[in-house]
Amino acid sequence: MDLSTLADSIWRELEQANTGRKHPWRTPVLASIDIAGLPQARTVVLRKVCRNTQTLQFFTDSRSPKVGQLRASDQIQLVFWSSVLHWQLRISAQARIETSGAEVDKAWQRIKQSPARQDYLSPFAPGDALPDAATMALEENPNLAIITATVTHMDWLSLSPKGHQRAEISATTIRWLTP
Repeated sequence: MDLSTLADSIWRELEQANTGRKHPWRTPVLASIDIAGLPQARTVVLRKVCRNTQTLQFFTDSRSPKVGQLRASDQIQLVFWSSVLHWQLRISAQARIETSGAEVDKAWQRIKQSPARQDYLSPFAPGDALPDAATMALEENPNLAIITATVTHMDWLSLSPKGHQRAEISATTIRWLTP
């Protein structure tokens, strides 16, 4: 891999993951810190990639514990793994939560036509115990939130029998690291 083209290659893979439902980077792990200071990690679905603004977007239920965690501490890390490329990408980012406004409305217009709409109309918040054999009436208003992650740092690792490569990329730095 050429260091001068590495950032472009990474962003190209992220863009392909955004549009390719089977791309291994479509479902990264998002890690945050809860109010007790403990790390919390969960798989999320990549919904939007913007190379120009260096942002990635994910959707969540606005009642999810991660929303409160991200409001308390907006620093997150995302971990992407591709068994095809043998690449691991760790992205450090600053997260912003939106629960209303034009962008949330626009996202809802797309989601409400899909089976995923039920995820955001459930009367139960993520983690709530469900009643036995309950017939759930869907809520009228969606509980959709958008997480926008502004990338601050990337740590890229390529695993290869010929030798591993590792690089650090940020707004001010691009350099090789030892694996």
